[in-house]
Amino acid sequence: MKRWQKLGCLGVLLMVAACCTAPVLVVAAARARGSATAGSPVSAAAAGIPERMFAAYLTGAAQVTAYVPGCRGMRWQVLAGIARVESDHAAGHLVGASGDISPIITGPRLDGSGAGGNTTAIPDTDGGRWDNDAAYDRAVGPFQFLPETFRAYGKDGNKDGTISPHNADDAAVAAAVYLCGSGRNLGDREQLRAAIHTYNLSWAYVDDVMSGIDRYDALGTAPALPSGNVGAVVQAALAQQGIPYSWGGGGPEGPSTGICCSPGGQDGGTVVGFDCSGLTQYAYAKAGIMLPRTAAEQAGAGRRIPASAGFGALRPGDLIFYGYSPTSDSTIHHVGIYLGDGKMINAPRPGKQVRIDPVTAMPDYAGGARLL
Repeated sequence: MKRWQKLGCLGVLLMVAACCTAPVLVVAAARARGSATAGSPVSAAAAGIPERMFAAYLTGAAQVTAYVPGCRGMRWQVLAGIARVESDHAAGHLVGASGDISPIITGPRLDGSGAGGNTTAIPDTDGGRWDNDAAYDRAVGPFQFLPETFRAYGKDGNKDGTISPHNADDAAVAAAVYLCGSGRNLGDREQLRAAIHTYNLSWAYVDDVMSGIDRYDALGTAPALPSGNVGAVVQAALAQQGIPYSWGGGGPEGPSTGICCSPGGQDGGTVVGFDCSGLTQYAYAKAGIMLPRTAAEQAGAGRRIPASAGFGALRPGDLIFYGYSPTSDSTIHHVGIYLGDGKMINAPRPGKQVRIDPVTAMPDYAGGARLL
């Protein structure tokens, strides 16, 4: 911000099957609708935003209430409006699957020379850690935080144990937290404008950001939840976003400790959470359906949807499977719940949390099952 301008996952055999793998992170859809039109789906392509940056904006909107419980009205469109002005959605830079941006984005040196509109010198506050300048500060990352401000508001958006303004997820969550303040209602236009003004003390800047937000709002939001039992299943699963993965953990009653040990070495007995099939058991229990424990066993429940039918045969609420052989249920090692629009709610693997992933995040699609 330019202040100077202003067990299914246990697999087929408990101790030998590979665990869930999901190399591409696409996270939590924004819950707050704000002034957008609910129920109208929108894609990164429709918004003209790189997919990985779009995912980061969804992350920021979804995670903000964990840090500012009173915040209302935060949505991906607000974060996209800020980042459009600050970095054009990290244009000209590579954004990796983890959200790390290269080369890093830095603004002009804030030495008071007038370059970039800065006439007030801001001596270095980070030892050059984030801006590679040990004499003066520079705004950093796709949201152009001053290092000192990011140090106060930075969050680990992608849950990798590192907080960096040069990670799209970390920066998006930090921007969301900053804009929410002590609990603003960003669905109220005047409060939203005031929040943006704190980000950059220029009303021309506010108008520029708002023009982008209004355009993104006009596109729509994430799809509305289905009704009935399907909606109960989907909502129950979505509500677990952020719960840790636990090898062998979770079940119809909710998250729990699991067992030792995953192929990667996680002792689920030390983590309260869900593995992939524990999550699906929990969600379907909300509709009165008791699923078997493992992903391979769950493939035998309901009406089987073959992999040959493609992702287009799936409907929201369907189980979605991954296996070493798409025609052999005994090889299935992972299960999620299909959300529509090419996405699923997923407990991916040890070290990660329940989140939304694209259905293409794993390579060995093995069809689905419809129970509702």
